[in-house]
Amino acid sequence: MTKDVLVSISGLHIDITEKLPDDGQQEENPPIEVVTPANYFCKNGKHYVIYDEVMEGIPGTIKNKIKITGTDCVEIMKTGAAGSHMIFEKDKKNLTYYQTPYGQMLVGVETRQMDVAVADKNIDVFIRYELDVNHEPMADCEIRMNITDMHGGDFRLVSQ
Repeated sequence: MTKDVLVSISGLHIDITEKLPDDGQQEENPPIEVVTPANYFCKNGKHYVIYDEVMEGIPGTIKNKIKITGTDCVEIMKTGAAGSHMIFEKDKKNLTYYQTPYGQMLVGVETRQMDVAVADKNIDVFIRYELDVNHEPMADCEIRMNITDMHGGDFRLVSQ
């Protein structure tokens, strides 16, 4: 894969009191998807994707780094207007502090399912996890990522 990539990230959050339908979609809370150019590199067998994000209504940008280690660990690091270091490890719960312009929260992510597929010009990631805030269950969540070489990769929106 070249240095220049396109990243499609789709996130779905289902309130813990609601049940996720069999098709994984929910009419009231459709997935939120971001498509952005990014930089990619691979070092010591680990895949890194770096991109900037602008949040609506909040000044400044958020610098994002995604680190993919093998098929059982994905890290999402955010710095800037918001900050966190979320670690998704298959069948493990990890805690982190999530810093927002409005204050800090203790966030837990318990990864229930993780699928990582790495090809020459694409990386596909699917993560299903439970999210809690200050040790209170909040939502069942999914993240889907498609990281594609800008020069000939198989780019697609991941929410479809």
